[in-house]
Amino acid sequence: MPHTYVHSKSQFDGVKVISATTFSDRERLSDRVTEFLREHPKVVDIVVRQSSDSAFHCISFTLFYRH
Repeated sequence: MPHTYVHSKSQFDGVKVISATTFSDRERLSDRVTEFLREHPKVVDIVVRQSSDSAFHCISFTLFYRH
């Protein structure tokens, strides 16, 4: 599994994972991410992952931020 390394100049003290599996949740996912970004403007890194099996598709955003 690949890793994301955050440079020392981009240190973070908070992590938020926003994910969705169902179609209706995925439809609202961008609104949830946008709302978080408005409330936490000091995001220093974002990792997006997508996984699937025969029945489900999941997408997740991991946001690293500073308070």
